Amino acid sequence: MRTALDIFGQIFRTLWAHKLRSFLTMFGIAWGVGSLLLLVGLGEGFRTGNRRQLNEIGENIMFIFPSRTPSVPGSQNSGRQYKLTYQDYKDVLRECPHVAAAVPVLQRGDLRAVSEWNSANGQVIGAEPQFRGVRFLPLNQGRWLSAQDEGERRNVAVLGSEVAKNLYPGHPMLGTFMLLNGQRFEVIGVLSPVGRGDNNSTNQRIYIPFSTMSTYFPLKGEGEANAISFINYQPRTREEHELARDEVRRVVARNHGFDYHNEDAFDEWDTIRSAEMVGKIFDAMNMFLGSVGLVTLALGAIGIINIMLVSVTERTREIGLRKALGATNRSILFQFFMEGVLLTLVSGGLGMAFAAGFMSALGMLPSPPGFDTPKLVASSATLAIAALSVAGIVAGVYPARKAAMLTPVEALRAD
Repeated sequence: MRTALDIFGQIFRTLWAHKLRSFLTMFGIAWGVGSLLLLVGLGEGFRTGNRRQLNEIGENIMFIFPSRTPSVPGSQNSGRQYKLTYQDYKDVLRECPHVAAAVPVLQRGDLRAVSEWNSANGQVIGAEPQFRGVRFLPLNQGRWLSAQDEGERRNVAVLGSEVAKNLYPGHPMLGTFMLLNGQRFEVIGVLSPVGRGDNNSTNQRIYIPFSTMSTYFPLKGEGEANAISFINYQPRTREEHELARDEVRRVVARNHGFDYHNEDAFDEWDTIRSAEMVGKIFDAMNMFLGSVGLVTLALGAIGIINIMLVSVTERTREIGLRKALGATNRSILFQFFMEGVLLTLVSGGLGMAFAAGFMSALGMLPSPPGFDTPKLVASSATLAIAALSVAGIVAGVYPARKAAMLTPVEALRAD
């Protein structure tokens, strides 16, 4: 009886004797597996990049902005414009049980900041202390705005990382003073960079107390007293975001005299809904790519079955001679079975290695905004391995059984 080592040696000699045929068969499966994992990895990179960008704004954040109440449904050019007010914010806190936290925001981009060393035009945000609990604002130096700053209308400011570099190039910032449109402010904190690169608007903002902002820099040309730029709020739980949205809509619609059922009367951004929509898109994409990959593997398995059947036909006399010399059906079955399995698994492993190497190379390049470096997705790799195993078994068993079932006389008579 031939040993397992002899059988594997025969397998490799046979594959080497038909190098081109073996290469083309393996290339087809390797290409299919590598393409599947690469495409799924790229899709996952977009998914995680989008999620990361949303998390850089804050966790489970919702926005409501001033808008227009259309008198003609679907038309934004009709009706009247309304402004959000500080009273809207207070009513949201008091009347919306599914809202866990909210903050009013005043925002202006026409204020000029001047330090001892430089000047810059940055976006100035007036916000209450809880703003940092709602939004993602990591501190690098100093402290954040406090309740005392808000209550006493102090002239203090926290700088985004980029505006800090522009105003204080290579100089200490904490405890120094700067001017905002001629008003003197003390720098009490500096934020860490948020996002990748210098384009994130959070890094180019200056934060001051809401009470100070409303005193010195109220919104220009607003028809309503105590007008604000927008309201940020968070639902109690991620699953309650639609309940929280409806409660906020009811408050705003009542305060400004229109029907809250009018979808066109609201200008909103729900980061939870955005994340769910993106997730559904990529789930569908992964399912599609997975289906394409399985079809590719199935076609590869069919190709291997065909190649193995051709191999059985070509080696019929060899099989007959070996059986006449005492080879068992089991040894014949094992050899052809392992030949099919090796073709499948080795080519699949090469495809995985190619995909992993290519994605590692992409990781050395700078990633565009909203895109993370693609990585092997565990579920896709597991699916590919399972599918390869099934394909290898199917591709090896049928031709191997056909070879083992040949009688020595029948095989030796073959041309």
